[in-house]
Amino acid sequence: MAEKKELSFEESLEQLEEIVKKLEVGDVPLDDAIQEFNRAMKLAKTCDEKLKNAEEAISKLVKDNGEVVDFQVEE
Repeated sequence: MAEKKELSFEESLEQLEEIVKKLEVGDVPLDDAIQEFNRAMKLAKTCDEKLKNAEEAISKLVKDNGEVVDFQVEE
């Protein structure tokens, strides 16, 4: 059995947008709408987690000596 490929952030967002458009039209049977809503919530959670991970990754700096420090903007 083939493994499920993890979607990229962009792929997840695109699928989420497609579901929203489909549900906004309003001609989806109730059972299908509920199933699509649940799928959309999972995609939204995945996107949120990926954004948080990206934010955490770019908020760290590595100094010349290898020390990892939080990035801070000096005003």
